[in-house]
Amino acid sequence: MALKYPGGKEYGGNKPSAARRPTAADYANRGMTLEEDLNATNEYYREHGIAVVHKKPTPVQIVRVDYPKRSAAVIKEAYFRQASTTDYNGVYRGKYIDFEAKETRNKTAFPLKNFHAHQIRHMEQVIAHGGICFAILRFSALNETYLLDASHLIACWNEQEAGGRKSIPKREIERCGHYIPLGYQPRIDYISVVENVYFTV
Repeated sequence: MALKYPGGKEYGGNKPSAARRPTAADYANRGMTLEEDLNATNEYYREHGIAVVHKKPTPVQIVRVDYPKRSAAVIKEAYFRQASTTDYNGVYRGKYIDFEAKETRNKTAFPLKNFHAHQIRHMEQVIAHGGICFAILRFSALNETYLLDASHLIACWNEQEAGGRKSIPKREIERCGHYIPLGYQPRIDYISVVENVYFTV
């Protein structure tokens, strides 16, 4: 199916990570994409009364459908009705939380092209209104996941806009972000990081 932005530009989506031999350290994550891990994690949080976080639905307008059989329809072309903001939002301990989740196969840096200007502006608005905002970044080839505060991501984006680097070095993410170890239940316990970063005085 061809999925396009409102201006007609093709949507690439999050490409699945390359297959590799799982190790003992990532037994809980075999075959899972970052989105699948986060959806399972959020379901765990809701079921255990920890937090209420959902993936935002993306409004899509279908423009071409084929009917290969009378009982089946195949969507051939669709457009996003509007520019998306971030992937997830919800509430934790009375505070609004909002975040974007991205992954890359790059082992040494996180390309800023994975983000869009309207997402950065949205993050700025969330912070301005006192919400908790961040990005969850996964280096797929290394199976490492980090939480990076939105203020740092915004600073890197603004630097790029001024002619600076077009990616965030992994060593900078390691220094300024927060590593999230993979687990079983929940798979990506980002709420523990949120608790330590945003609620610990």
